[in-house]
Amino acid sequence: MLQSFDHPRLGEIILSQTRRSRRVSLSVHPSGRIRLSFPPYISLKRALAFLESKVDWVEATLQKYKNRPSTPKPNSEQIEALRLKAKSYLPARLEELSQITGLKYNKVTIRAARTKWGSCTGQNNISLSLYLMTLPKHLIDYVLLHELCHTVHHNHSPKFHALLDKILGGKEKILAKELRLYSIP
Repeated sequence: MLQSFDHPRLGEIILSQTRRSRRVSLSVHPSGRIRLSFPPYISLKRALAFLESKVDWVEATLQKYKNRPSTPKPNSEQIEALRLKAKSYLPARLEELSQITGLKYNKVTIRAARTKWGSCTGQNNISLSLYLMTLPKHLIDYVLLHELCHTVHHNHSPKFHALLDKILGGKEKILAKELRLYSIP
């Protein structure tokens, strides 16, 4: 079931009652879209009560997204320029960081991913968004090192974060917080 609900303070809320949900969850997209997901065995009344308990958090999150540096959506010509720049820089820099850290990956691909800066498969194949090229160089390195650490720990466990923090000289939390100030255009 997918429907919308007009909240007096938050505006339109997308309600998603789906069997894939295991619990009530709330998400706020940088575009301002708010989604309340919940499993069929939880009543709409209970899901809305959860939403009410999180109204302040939603408003703070929306405000945080408004304060992010805005990056205009690139046109097709700009995307191709980013793609060329990404293909020439990212694989070479990933290989360089792999050599420095001793963390080995299988292969790397560059995509126009708009939801994640990067990902790593169980086979240690790394996929990087060409939009990484819109970030400062130290944040590009942060993402590349993040993905390289996934070649050892394929999750976000404490061991994963300890490894990444060690490689980053104790700056993982600072860099993660800084990266959250940016969004993929």
